[in-house]
Amino acid sequence: MRIRKRPPTHPGGILKRHYLEPLSLTISNLSVNLGVSRKTLSKVVNEHGSVTPNMALRLAKAFNTTPELWLNLQQNYDLWHASRKSNDWKKIEAIAV
Repeated sequence: MRIRKRPPTHPGGILKRHYLEPLSLTISNLSVNLGVSRKTLSKVVNEHGSVTPNMALRLAKAFNTTPELWLNLQQNYDLWHASRKSNDWKKIEAIAV
């Protein structure tokens, strides 16, 4: 695993800075376009919620990206935080090489 000191950017931060702000979109406007509640989208944009596979599909369609982009951003964010939340996983010994 690559050691990274700075946490990866939450996908909501990417969504906000690279899509909402440059396109002058509001959370309300985008939530209607995506067919999700404003509250659900707000949680993601404000980094209090995760990008689900369903949301990744919607974002990919809306912004002409891939669902994998959004899911990879979320996965990298989650793994980085999980690796720092507990050290118990470091005690595991390899079973096979």
